[in-house]
Amino acid sequence: MDWVFLLVTVALFLVGVALVIFAIKRIEKGLLRNFLLTAGASLTGLPVFALIHNLLYGLAIYSFGEESWGLTGKEEIFFFLLATVVCPLGFLVGTICSAVLVLKRSPDKHE
Repeated sequence: MDWVFLLVTVALFLVGVALVIFAIKRIEKGLLRNFLLTAGASLTGLPVFALIHNLLYGLAIYSFGEESWGLTGKEEIFFFLLATVVCPLGFLVGTICSAVLVLKRSPDKHE
């Protein structure tokens, strides 16, 4: 089960990086580029912030023992909220707005 989680994490990170690179290199400046960058950065940030959250938690337990949750609670909660709330919302906003902008384009601009 752990290898599935690792595979999904690496896949999310790579797709996010590819989306950011695509938006920077291929898309003209404007709202579409900004929303694609938002979606890509959010997709890239999700596994990164989850990893930082887990590393801080593990480091606190390793350094201070089981009762150390109060010592690093603020930083750990910050990265947890980034990974579970902010990044998914950023990805949804970026994806939905990008899709709306692409669908609203006239057919002659697609070529």
